[in-house]
Amino acid sequence: MPAAAYAGKECVCQFKRGICDQTCVKDMLETPFYIACLKLRGRRCLVVGGGAMGLEKTEGLLACDGDVTVIAPEAGPELEALAAEGSIRWEAREYAGIEDLEGIFMVIACTDDTDINIRIYDDAERRAMLVNIVDVPPLCNFILPAIVRMGPLAIAISTAGASPALAKRMKSEVAQLFGEEYATLAVMLNDARGWAKGTLPTYQDRKAFFEEIVGGDPDPIELLRAGNPGAVADIIASAQRAHQPA
Repeated sequence: MPAAAYAGKECVCQFKRGICDQTCVKDMLETPFYIACLKLRGRRCLVVGGGAMGLEKTEGLLACDGDVTVIAPEAGPELEALAAEGSIRWEAREYAGIEDLEGIFMVIACTDDTDINIRIYDDAERRAMLVNIVDVPPLCNFILPAIVRMGPLAIAISTAGASPALAKRMKSEVAQLFGEEYATLAVMLNDARGWAKGTLPTYQDRKAFFEEIVGGDPDPIELLRAGNPGAVADIIASAQRAHQPA
């Protein structure tokens, strides 16, 4: 398990406070996080740690087509299998130093060694790169929200680290609220983007075109829930005719 920052436990962050008193995270709820969706396809990502958490983070990066290397003296059987099939690179050793970050876009560490975690964070900060030491907020310059994925849609849920359990509940509820019909509509609207960009001269024209479809009557989401994608295609075609410049 990674070394985690919890009150009353031994300090695991760079502040070296002996016993954790949560000083390092007192402003987390007031921190305005900049929410972004990162394009990881083909980018080199490093995971340091070969346990269950290392596997979880590795699978998350692979799901976004990241180019993943794992550094860990030992790795669980799932990580070994991913390495054997060529999905990741596994270097069976300890983290060596800043040279391990050469050419790396993002590093996620989940080791049980506080000194190694601090070293990884400091090395990454010197290179101005993305770094997340799992469960140690002061050793992160980004945090990972709970994600609901449906086709091209991704909905991020963050409690700023206050309660992963609450984020998990919200993830379940959001997944029920926004079902596959939303992903289907996103794909259909994406198919119309080329026509809109090539035909409608201004941003406002394109905005009006898509808002008429999404917010119109009949509701395209209800039609998709009823298993009628053809009717949605008809709505899009009708909107194209209506918005065609004279």
